[in-house]
Amino acid sequence: MTLTSRRVACFGEIVMRVSVPAGELPLQSPRFDAWVGGAEANVAVALAAMGHGSRMISAVPTGPIGDGVLAELRRHGVDTARVARGDGRMGLYYHIPGGPMRAAEVVYDRAASVFAETEAHSWDWPALLDGAEWLHVSGVTAALGPRSAEAALAAVRAARAAGMGVSFDGNWRGRLWERWQAEPAAILCAIVEQATVLFGNHRDASLLLGQEFSGGGEDRRRAAALALLERFPALDLVASTARHIVGAAEHHIVARVDTRDAHSTTGDAVIAAIVDRVGTGDAFAAGVLDALWQGRSLATIANQGLLLSALKHGLRGDLAPFSRASVEQASMQTGDVAR
Repeated sequence: MTLTSRRVACFGEIVMRVSVPAGELPLQSPRFDAWVGGAEANVAVALAAMGHGSRMISAVPTGPIGDGVLAELRRHGVDTARVARGDGRMGLYYHIPGGPMRAAEVVYDRAASVFAETEAHSWDWPALLDGAEWLHVSGVTAALGPRSAEAALAAVRAARAAGMGVSFDGNWRGRLWERWQAEPAAILCAIVEQATVLFGNHRDASLLLGQEFSGGGEDRRRAAALALLERFPALDLVASTARHIVGAAEHHIVARVDTRDAHSTTGDAVIAAIVDRVGTGDAFAAGVLDALWQGRSLATIANQGLLLSALKHGLRGDLAPFSRASVEQASMQTGDVAR
């Protein structure tokens, strides 16, 4: 099968993740680990690694920190020519790993960053999207504040007007929303109305549609997906995962994709000896998009999304820069050493 490469633009904030060393509490030892990430940047890197033309649309500080962040994205093949620079601060979040009887925690420090403070009208969407075939955004961007929420809506509208596909990942971030908007459904619905692919589960559906979905398992997830597809007629596909946490180092994950006429659910993937869960949802999104663009079956789309997500669980940091060859090798599940 001939592989199809897409030119995809990802719009959102690039952030610095400041991680407490595993097995420690903050400042138990005098160091943090730093990683480059962000929901859309993670997708941009994963798609670039799979061979797609990936560009980032964002804003970072002028100076050495911004320079280093962009250099990291370029190292993975992401085009950063459309990332604006300005005076101000980098958006941060602190990651505190979990442990026995203790959940992992994220503490945000993203207020008044260069990206969040960029006025919505300053983004020149015809120029920024020129030559792209697809736009990817997420709910994190909308959650940052009114400027970025307005910009995200303008971006998806411009993309659809230009005939582009649009994917939206719900990526619910309650701690960000509660700072400025107690009822974000209307904002999110306006963005989702422009999307052709939605990453979201029955909880996202409940938030967007204002209704609960009863039952359990596949019936509830199918009902939620059909309700989303009915409410948002531009949507062609809804993709989601369900995670059962056995312990800090073992999760069981099932992925599914839904269209109006069909759906497919994967088997239960047991992911043990987890190294880092952060960014696994973004890896899932990238795997789904790549398989969708290759014209694969719904079963393959769901399985590839799950596979890329599973691979990310074993890699420290936010990014999932797995090549297509490494993904195909992992799909054979030999467990042997490649020599």
